[in-house]
Amino acid sequence: MDQFTVPQFIEHEAKIVGPLTFKQFIFIGIAAAICFIFYFTTPFFIFILATIVIMFGGAALAFLKSGGRSLPLVLKNFFRFSLAPKMYLWKHKAGLPPKIMKIAPAAKEIEKASVPTVAGKSRLNELSTKIETKSEEQPQ
Repeated sequence: MDQFTVPQFIEHEAKIVGPLTFKQFIFIGIAAAICFIFYFTTPFFIFILATIVIMFGGAALAFLKSGGRSLPLVLKNFFRFSLAPKMYLWKHKAGLPPKIMKIAPAAKEIEKASVPTVAGKSRLNELSTKIETKSEEQPQ
């Protein structure tokens, strides 16, 4: 029997409504509902301006990603960090700061050091595959 490696890091949200996931559909739907209410309660010019802003915001919440994370998650983390209490500690170190002259010889030694070279072929692809599939080398 042959053994196959199966990737372990698969993240996929199901498409519920057409090409949209449930969260995307909710963000777009809420923005559209707010615009629908504005249509009947505000003057036309204000309705047009509000619709542009609200639909842009709904689309940004639904589709925009920053660093591989969705915008609602980024905003949640931002507000949680901003509003959480923080404690700043200052630790006094005794003595004077090091003089510049003492640091300069160390920098010259670093420049004189030879650059190490890599011998052989890179194993980056092999290691990447092992990490993604959580496989370990099996003795043969």
